Amino acid sequence: MSKSCPISIHRIDAHFVRFVAFEVLIIGLFLLMTEHLFFSFLLLFDFLIRTLKINKLSPFANIARFIIHRLDMQPKFCDEAPKRFSLYLGLAIVGFLTFFLIFGYTEIATILVIALLTCAFLEAAFDYCVGCKVYYYLQYFVQMNK
Repeated sequence: MSKSCPISIHRIDAHFVRFVAFEVLIIGLFLLMTEHLFFSFLLLFDFLIRTLKINKLSPFANIARFIIHRLDMQPKFCDEAPKRFSLYLGLAIVGFLTFFLIFGYTEIATILVIALLTCAFLEAAFDYCVGCKVYYYLQYFVQMNK
């Protein structure tokens, strides 16, 4: 199975993605420890803004760009489509966990936060994108069923 994207030719800096994942990890840990809606809304806002491709308004994207610039890191490009798919999955997870927190289902929200933290940790620490793996398998099965 090829790791090239059959839908998009757009590329994104993997360092940028990893720094954003680290920020999601930090805020997610605060959310897990406090169950405070502020952290949930911050995650929801940032995921939504990045999903809509308004990165200039994204606090996580701005911090990641600042760090990359200060460290003078050379870009390491990867396919954008799997990362964008992962972003949509993250938005869905954060949307549901916010919904469950608002209505008092903290146990379900906690499970979703742990899933988000696991994915963010794997991306930030090991450059392993769980959503990307799901994306590749979905593309593989779509191609097989044509």
